[in-house]
Amino acid sequence: MNIIERAGLFALHRLDPEAAHGLSIKALNTGVVPLAGVFTSARIATQVAGLSLPNPVGLAAGYDKNAEAVAPLMRAGFGFLEVGAATPRPQPGNMQPRLFRLTEDRAVINRFGFNNEGMSAITTRLAARPSGVPVGLNLGANKDSVDRSADFAQVLAHAGPHVDFATVNVSSPNTEQLRDLQGAAALSALLEGVMEARSALANPIPIFLKIAPDLKPDEIAQIAEVAIASGISGVIATNTTLDRDKVSGPYAQEKGGLSGAPLFEKSTRVLAQLSQKLDGKVPLIGVGGVGSAEQAYEKIRAGASAVQVYSALVYEGLSLAGRIAKGLDALLERDGFATIDQAVGTGRDAWL
Repeated sequence: MNIIERAGLFALHRLDPEAAHGLSIKALNTGVVPLAGVFTSARIATQVAGLSLPNPVGLAAGYDKNAEAVAPLMRAGFGFLEVGAATPRPQPGNMQPRLFRLTEDRAVINRFGFNNEGMSAITTRLAARPSGVPVGLNLGANKDSVDRSADFAQVLAHAGPHVDFATVNVSSPNTEQLRDLQGAAALSALLEGVMEARSALANPIPIFLKIAPDLKPDEIAQIAEVAIASGISGVIATNTTLDRDKVSGPYAQEKGGLSGAPLFEKSTRVLAQLSQKLDGKVPLIGVGGVGSAEQAYEKIRAGASAVQVYSALVYEGLSLAGRIAKGLDALLERDGFATIDQAVGTGRDAWL
């Protein structure tokens, strides 16, 4: 992290977290944020679900909810980006305050509730994005929808022609009863509708499913069965947690999803269990608490083909993406792996 980025983070941390988040998006678009470009090498360039990634370090959904800063983010060091979540209609989300920094724990709690400008505005921006690293869209459902399952297919049908992949997000804890859609029957029906919408696209794109970390082993097994049967392209493990066992301080008991460093162990265990159940049939993307190259490498060795970061950026800045990519390259070389693929799952048993 250079002195400019360090000073910027210091200034942002003096502001309300949501105001700081909005200001960071504006700063990206004005060009004042130093962007290092995308680091790649023969070891870390990889293919996931047909997507060519220059490196396996992605930006998780939630940072650029409305696809406002896609162009600069494509130059920030990430191997792929995920924007959104997008819902069919615009919605304001939950009441403020709804974002909290847990600085001592290197964590964040949010209860945004899918606040976004709606699929039409987001798709217009995605249609105008430049070429470069793959860009995907996180699909959401309106809070007051009478048929939330249909919302996911609707957003995909509208935005699908303008993205490289899409993620079905049934794991946010901030929309009441949304996680109920992770049950086997409900999830199968939802994914059937999404896959029908996908097949209607002129260019059917990969479809990922994002799951929660607060799942029991039998629920993980059921999700693995549904994932294989549905024909989806990958699973993102995991979203934020409702667990508060590893955090303290004035905001620790705020309602919402906890992300950041305290989530790493829990999310990695779910990732490893899912990897075991899927047995290589469906690729995994690991997210949750990744804040260093070593942690990204642990996710990969636990079964992930790629990783995503978000909360760690609050404390480490955007340059973290490039630092992780370069660190992964060095770790793979150290351990004698010629490619990322060779390392995937080699340390899974330690997390089971």
